[in-house]
Amino acid sequence: MIRILVAEDQKLVRRALVALLAMEEGIAVVAEAEDGQDAVELALCHRPDVALLDIEMPRLSGLEAVHLLHERLPSCRTLIVTTFARPGYLQRALKSGASGYISKDAEVADVSAAIRAVHAGERVFDPQLMAEALVMDNPLSPRELEVLRQAARGLSTRDLAAALNLGEGTVRNYLSEIMSKLYAQTRQEAVQIARDNGWL
Repeated sequence: MIRILVAEDQKLVRRALVALLAMEEGIAVVAEAEDGQDAVELALCHRPDVALLDIEMPRLSGLEAVHLLHERLPSCRTLIVTTFARPGYLQRALKSGASGYISKDAEVADVSAAIRAVHAGERVFDPQLMAEALVMDNPLSPRELEVLRQAARGLSTRDLAAALNLGEGTVRNYLSEIMSKLYAQTRQEAVQIARDNGWL
């Protein structure tokens, strides 16, 4: 019997997934979590074989939960099940130690097959996303990403400079370089491009 934890912040989606998985032979859902923090705590308590995790959840994201589970409970395989089909998210999932990354649009049989595959030690990733991820690298440096994260909060250049402990001219230079790298006309457009690619 493969023991499963399901982490999804939307109750209706979570309950539907749990109900569908309950009908699959050889699979038992042993815990449900509504955010990433609960997912980690419940996993450490129930020690599931596989954790199914959404990406965007309160407290801890699915990717942060994957990273913590990879460190604290390496026996638990992690499978991202998400609506966010973004190459940047896939790259981060790989770096965090995820065993798989599939879409919520997948058929139940495909989710079940993915669970069995990662439980058996295989890795399961959407081939289209894999192809995109190989050619679509994040062009921003860690410092540029930090500037953009702060800019996403809607801060003025002066407030950005204060938050980052930089001069206003330096912040303007960073923003100009970021927009150039992302082919964006404004900082808001740069934020949106980075979010769409899963880099923020």
